[in-house]
Amino acid sequence: MYTINRPAERTPVPARGTTAEEEELARSFAAADERAFAAVFARWRPLVHTLASRSLGDAQEAEDVTQQVFLAAWLGRAGFRPERGPLGAWIVGIARRKTVDALAARTRRTKLVEAAARTLAVAPPHSAQSPPETALDRVLLSGELVRLPGPQRQVLRMAFYEDLTQAQIAERTGIPLGTVKSHARLGLHRLRHRIAADAVV
Repeated sequence: MYTINRPAERTPVPARGTTAEEEELARSFAAADERAFAAVFARWRPLVHTLASRSLGDAQEAEDVTQQVFLAAWLGRAGFRPERGPLGAWIVGIARRKTVDALAARTRRTKLVEAAARTLAVAPPHSAQSPPETALDRVLLSGELVRLPGPQRQVLRMAFYEDLTQAQIAERTGIPLGTVKSHARLGLHRLRHRIAADAVV
C-alpha cells in the first residue's frame, strides 16, 4: 500500500476560506502539481480523518481509509469537475465512499468468521434449500482455509464442507475429541486474523 507522508513545513498551504485560492489550488491539483497535492493533503486530511474515525470507531482503520482517500483522489484527479462543486466536497465524497467500503469489508469479515463458527457448533446436513450466501461463504473461506496449518485446516474443512460435528470428526480421524476441539479453536482464531489482515488495503 502506498503511504502518504505529511508534507514538509515549507510546502505552502493556502489560507482557508479564500475562494480564489481554492480555485487555483483545484486547478493545480487537477494539473498533477505535486505541491498542490501536498497542500490539498494538509488542508483536508484532518476533516477526512475525523469523518472516518466517527464512522469506523477505530483509529488505525480511519488512518488507512484516510490514506486510501487521498491516493484515490490523486489517481482519479482527472475525474474532478470544478463545475460540479468545490474540490473539498469532491474529496469528502470520496471519503464517504471509502468509509462505506471499509464498513462493508468489516461486516463481511465478521460474517465469514461467524459462519465458520456456526458450522463448527452445529453442523446440519447439506440442503438444496440452503441460502445462496451459505455457498458464497464457503467459496470465500476456502481461500483462507488453505493457508492454515494442516491439522487445523483438516478439522475446519471437515466441519465446514462435510458438515461433520466435532465428535464425528474425532471418530472418523481417530484424533481425540479434545484435540479436535483445540484444532478448531486455534484454526478459527487464525482464520479470523488472516481475514482481517487480508482486508487491509
